[in-house]
Amino acid sequence: MSHPFESHPAAHAVTLLTRDGCGLCHTALAQLRPLCAEFGIEVQTVDVDVAAATDPGLRAEYGDRLPVVLLDGREHSYFDVDEPRLRADLAK
Repeated sequence: MSHPFESHPAAHAVTLLTRDGCGLCHTALAQLRPLCAEFGIEVQTVDVDVAAATDPGLRAEYGDRLPVVLLDGREHSYFDVDEPRLRADLAK
């Protein structure tokens, strides 16, 4: 019997754009962690306010729509995690 992660190598990267004190961001991270763990992926988080020191464009683009889920560096969803769609896209 094969290991469940063998058919889904960790080829995808999931990043959650957040900011300190964002309640929706905490909820999204709590939702993402177990979902991504099913695919052997660890969720990365980026605080857009901290990142603004070196990448001000990140906060300018996403700062008013947090949390934002990035899949492989591209916007996947914002405010809420689109769990069914993310699960389907991670399985690809």
